[in-house]
Amino acid sequence: MKKLVTLLTLAFAVPFFMQAQDLADALRYSKFQVQGTARSGAMGNAFGALGGDFTSVSINPAGLGLYRASELVFTPTFGQTQVEASYRNNLMSDSKYNFTFNNLSYVATLSTQNKSETGLVNFNVGIGFNRLRNFNSTSLVGADNMNASFLDYLADNATIGTWSDYYEQLAWDTYLLWKEDNSDIYFHDLEDAGYGQSQRKSISRQGYVNEYSFAAGLNFNHKLYLGASIGIVDVYYKESSELLEWDKPNNSEFFNEMQFDSYLRTNGTGYNGKIGIIFKPVNELRLGASLHTPTFYNLHDFFKTSMRSEAADEDGVMGNFEANSPYSDYDYDLETPLRATLSAAYVIAKKGLISIDYEYADYGSASLRRGGDGYNFVDENNDIAEAYKGVGSLRIGGELLATSNISLRAGFENYGSPYNAQAFGANQPNADNKLNVYSAGLGYRTAGFFFDIAYRYSKENNFDLLYPEPPTDFYQMPEMAEFNTVRNNVMFTLGFKF
Repeated sequence: MKKLVTLLTLAFAVPFFMQAQDLADALRYSKFQVQGTARSGAMGNAFGALGGDFTSVSINPAGLGLYRASELVFTPTFGQTQVEASYRNNLMSDSKYNFTFNNLSYVATLSTQNKSETGLVNFNVGIGFNRLRNFNSTSLVGADNMNASFLDYLADNATIGTWSDYYEQLAWDTYLLWKEDNSDIYFHDLEDAGYGQSQRKSISRQGYVNEYSFAAGLNFNHKLYLGASIGIVDVYYKESSELLEWDKPNNSEFFNEMQFDSYLRTNGTGYNGKIGIIFKPVNELRLGASLHTPTFYNLHDFFKTSMRSEAADEDGVMGNFEANSPYSDYDYDLETPLRATLSAAYVIAKKGLISIDYEYADYGSASLRRGGDGYNFVDENNDIAEAYKGVGSLRIGGELLATSNISLRAGFENYGSPYNAQAFGANQPNADNKLNVYSAGLGYRTAGFFFDIAYRYSKENNFDLLYPEPPTDFYQMPEMAEFNTVRNNVMFTLGFKF
């Protein structure tokens, strides 16, 4: 018979929901892939040495010094994200369309009254935003004839004394978790029936990281360009997931199905600073370098869970049961890694150019700080340092002037995996994962107006569990699913010079 248990836990047993701020959050809000104008997007965002485009403010603010006229631009973007998931040799896919604005900016060129074209030639200021991250996606993953269950994780946690109102309590209230008589061992009916059930999980993600920048750029002798910016970073992230398990082969007389839903919403702001330099040793060659401070975030998490079951109660009578967790609100800070960029661009006979950026960031140096309840995140920061590493990203772009008004463009971006090959005594399956972006586009320019269009195709794969693994070796570890994410985006930039 099911026994009554106390809701009190041991003093050292921290509920799972209190661990929601962890290494996954640190990486999620530290990985940036700048998405500004269509010209930059078509050229692989390799604008660290090119400048003359507001996207460069998020890469190397010295690029602001290359403007010779004031400019107003905005960039709407239409895209599709498709996720194909492979789980136990079963393929499922889902996709989502979205419409966003990736850039809105204004640059003013201020006269220095210097007619000699030597010394300080231009002083320019700019204000606007670039999108640094797009979280929008939906995914669907599942398989039949399982040999493990989410309930393994809950039963194992309960047995070792870890009890949470957001997880184990819900399973207890919906007759999915049971306790042996005269014992501290918890179990579930799928375990007794030998498993064999079906699993399916759907995940919906929404949100963005936007950077609002105020920047200034100086032009000395048309050879040396200096710049600096202050950025305010706006974060919004929402994730809803539904994990469903059902007894398709009818192995259990006490269990038909269960559904576990979780909801996480994070919002907050941060700030950072950037400095940069561009030097032209000859007119055809530009060399650039920039340094970005960490982004200092203040974040707020809202979290809740719920569970539904069709199972047998204490008297063996089948019924439908529901339980909902309390609401969790939590404030904390996050410091992202320092970033550095080296860049070069070469102009070919005034008919084209090629540009390359190399950016480095040590994701193991990200750190969670100052929990709202005084928590110091020592263990989580140790996990971050062990799981992640420093990694370089490569961006390459080219442009060809086809006519006096029309330019053709192409680009490539490679973002290496931030995961160490080994961590926590095991190999990390995501250590070899990379994000590659292929892009192309064209632009039309007149004296006072320009229009750019870009197409960007990105592909990334990663491995993940549908639910956490049990904390002990009593149950079998769940299998990982592989997620292949493809993004197709079309960007349009309208710009006005005056």
